[in-house]
Amino acid sequence: MEVRRFFMRRLGSGTTFRRVARALHTPTMCVSVRPLSCLPSGTPDQTVAKQQQHAPCLMANLTCKKNFWQGRANMCTASHTTLDPSEMKKFQSLANRWWNEQGEFAALHSMNDLRVPFIRDNLLNRNGRRKPGSPLSGYKILDVGCGGGLLSEPLGRLGGLVTGIDPLEDSIRTAELHKSFDPVLNNQIHYRSCLLEDITEEAAETFDAVVASEVVEHVNDLETFISSCYEVLKPGASLFITTINKTNLSFSLAIVVAESFLKIVPSGTHDWDKFVSPVDLERILESNGFYVESINGMCYNPLSGSWSWIESTAVNYAVHAVKQKAQPEFTETTAEEHQDQTRTSTGTSV
Repeated sequence: MEVRRFFMRRLGSGTTFRRVARALHTPTMCVSVRPLSCLPSGTPDQTVAKQQQHAPCLMANLTCKKNFWQGRANMCTASHTTLDPSEMKKFQSLANRWWNEQGEFAALHSMNDLRVPFIRDNLLNRNGRRKPGSPLSGYKILDVGCGGGLLSEPLGRLGGLVTGIDPLEDSIRTAELHKSFDPVLNNQIHYRSCLLEDITEEAAETFDAVVASEVVEHVNDLETFISSCYEVLKPGASLFITTINKTNLSFSLAIVVAESFLKIVPSGTHDWDKFVSPVDLERILESNGFYVESINGMCYNPLSGSWSWIESTAVNYAVHAVKQKAQPEFTETTAEEHQDQTRTSTGTSV
């Protein structure tokens, strides 16, 4: 009886064990896992014999609990990186196809008609600096998840000093090769194969804008990603995001229709569980020191191959957020100090 109570306190019921196994997506290690409350009682010999019969289940329970906590530890470690290895595999086979305007990235090419003016106009409206022919001259822009440079190049042609980063070296090679065809871009764009969190220290408060277009639905840890964006931005600088909402309609259109029927993007490109709603994204942004200036719905027409702005954010949407400037520290002023300051400012004396 004492042994039974000990294991019940330590391991819990069979129902709890099955819940843990399901949560870890691992098969149970026993064919039949029975609650410990079902352990037999009777004479000591009978009890020992029957408990030995249940020993494999008990060991399986212990092993699974150990694996559970090891899994939790691994999750904590993994949560500090934005890299998802499965996403790397998806894009590895496409690394040399970025500049095929009729291929898998055709929708991203046409999206430039919307996202480039979105970035340009919001930056100019906030800062007022305009230079004919090179409106983004002097702006340091970080293009996160730049791929083959589809967005980096038009921003560079507008005068922006663009740094494009991507974890896939093959994509960076494709971007470098395509950039070499236009000598004007050599001084405007710099590419680097790395993760965003790899450069947060060396590039702290460096950029006037960070662009993450069609990226956040592929990262492993959105909180870490947004926090890293905050670190590399100057106070008052802008973060631009385009992504996909997490709705039934987005599942139907962005995954079922776009991937399976129309083949606009390769099958398996998107994972609906990683989609994020505007409400959740705004909450994460605000909790990491941003305030959201605008959220706009976007719509892709597969017949014309063009994008347009719409009111609904049910599927695609764009966000412009701004890094809040540090507030001056509050310093308590005593009544005596206030009187001294008043006398000084008015030129009176005691």
